[in-house]
Amino acid sequence: MSDSIKHECGIALLRLLKPLEYYKEKYGSVFYGIQKMYLLMEKQHNRGQDGAGFASIKMDVKPGQRYISRIRSNQQQPIQDIFTQINGRINEELAAHPEYHINMQLLKEQVPYIGEVFLGHVRYGTFGKNSIESVHPFLRQNNWMHRNLIVAGNFNMTNVKELFDSLVEIGQHPKELADTVTVMEKIGHFLDDEVTDLYQECKQEGYSKQEASAVIAERLNIAKILKRASKQWDGGYAMAGLLGHGDSFVFRDPAGIRPAYYYKDDEVVVVASERPVIQTVFNVNFEDVQELEPGNAIIIKKDGRVNINEIIQPLVKKACSFERIYFSRGSDAEIYRERKELGRLILPDVLKAIDNDTDNTVFSYIPNTAETSFFGMVEAAQDFLNDRKNNQILRDRNTLTAETLKELLSVKIRTEKIAIKDAKLRTFITEDSSRDDLVAHVYDVTYGVIKPSDNLVIIDDSIVRGTTLKKSIIKMMDRLNPKKIVVVSSAPQIRYPDCYGIDMAKLEGLVAFQAALALLKERNMLHIVEDVYKKSKVQENLPDAEVVNHVKEFYAPFTDEEISDKIAQLLRSEDIKAEVKIIFQSVDNLHKACPKNLGDWYFTGDYPTPGGNRVVNRAFINFYEGNDARAY
Repeated sequence: MSDSIKHECGIALLRLLKPLEYYKEKYGSVFYGIQKMYLLMEKQHNRGQDGAGFASIKMDVKPGQRYISRIRSNQQQPIQDIFTQINGRINEELAAHPEYHINMQLLKEQVPYIGEVFLGHVRYGTFGKNSIESVHPFLRQNNWMHRNLIVAGNFNMTNVKELFDSLVEIGQHPKELADTVTVMEKIGHFLDDEVTDLYQECKQEGYSKQEASAVIAERLNIAKILKRASKQWDGGYAMAGLLGHGDSFVFRDPAGIRPAYYYKDDEVVVVASERPVIQTVFNVNFEDVQELEPGNAIIIKKDGRVNINEIIQPLVKKACSFERIYFSRGSDAEIYRERKELGRLILPDVLKAIDNDTDNTVFSYIPNTAETSFFGMVEAAQDFLNDRKNNQILRDRNTLTAETLKELLSVKIRTEKIAIKDAKLRTFITEDSSRDDLVAHVYDVTYGVIKPSDNLVIIDDSIVRGTTLKKSIIKMMDRLNPKKIVVVSSAPQIRYPDCYGIDMAKLEGLVAFQAALALLKERNMLHIVEDVYKKSKVQENLPDAEVVNHVKEFYAPFTDEEISDKIAQLLRSEDIKAEVKIIFQSVDNLHKACPKNLGDWYFTGDYPTPGGNRVVNRAFINFYEGNDARAY
């Protein structure tokens, strides 16, 4: 992606189902769980690089012994930092106590991070915060083992204020107005309720206070707790949690917005945000890894029982299509096919833009995530060329000579690696003009492969703000002196903010919004802006279920192509010599390519939860009032 937007977060939960001695005997290391967690997190580093966190739980330890370990980092390479510290602590203990090598019980009791239950998180700071206090996992501590709660997730809630107020109403004093804190405290509140009810049961059954603790841990109904806690949640989430005694869970939102996959055998249960991560780390087949269904939770009890429970009745599945276009690793078999299909489906519009002249066109891509869509586009172009050759052979079969046939068959689709992403440049100069000059050099180009008579077609996976296109890529492409530059987005126009995890909070930052606004001004239709503002303001105090997305009316007067053409004008600065054309994928083709991930609210404004409509209207109000604030 040429524009930098904040990615999703990634989660990894691992439960070892055998005693630690088993893994030492079979795999040669008592650190099997820690090693697997390192791989699970490292192979999801694409999902978050602002921070990382790790937590582990030792089961069945004696009172007075530490059983929860947690470490977090917001350093430049947070995953490496975490595991360097973990390895340092472990090696320090082993060096001081050589007897731990031969006494497994002592090793488990005394060495930190060794346990049976693990939770990892990689993070992008959706709210722009990157202090260590904002890094997951979060910990809710208590002297009762089963009231300790560790939470990490890939999520955003649209109604954080409502959730916060509900905690205040029940007498709590949350330390921060943040969705992670409010969600954890919601779960914690109902966990406390459940423990209290079970304690009363134990008293009536004659258990002592000490005996009751183990009984409560066994009887805790995690599904019931999650059902009660999540009644008011509005957002997209894959929420993971550990309880101090060893229960664990991952819970997915009812629209399936955020992804979660799991694998289970007789040795491990593992849950992660991406399927190929599990496939690679545990060397299992595609079909062995299951998707956690929307509204469901996978619950792993301390005794190893694993259940899939429906927590909230599923809605129409609206899994985030940006996962398929950009966020998730392209090594997933389905995602790889889908990205190629996105490239293939957009070729007819590309051919129209170049008047079917593939002989005088060079095809390329913007590194690195657009590469797979590029393959699909080029394969479709080759099919088009083959059809052209076949038709010409059939038409001229009586006059073709061996020489002319050889010449005809030698024609190929021309592909080159034109854009080369340079090492990440540090924008250490704060002056805007100086910083812009640095941005212009994020990409370099390959010289000597473009003729003045050539079209240059370059595909990107998506275009969000268009900043890098305008200040860097189009300028660099123009240095090659092509006749025409065609920038292709394998995704549709991004018109609306995302409120479920991607950091696209402000409408005015979206180039499609800027283009529609420019068209409204040109055509003397600015009354629509005021109409949308007034309608949005009227709805501010309505219940979420009654709120309508009025921002759709802002785009309604224009066709997709009109907005695309205006985007091309906005991104083509006066010093560009070549003609510039911008092409976007259609929403219909997106759904054809990604039939299992139909979440498209950032393209269509069709939000899967009521809170989404409130967020988009609030974003428009902020724009109109000049309020430089997030809409959620």
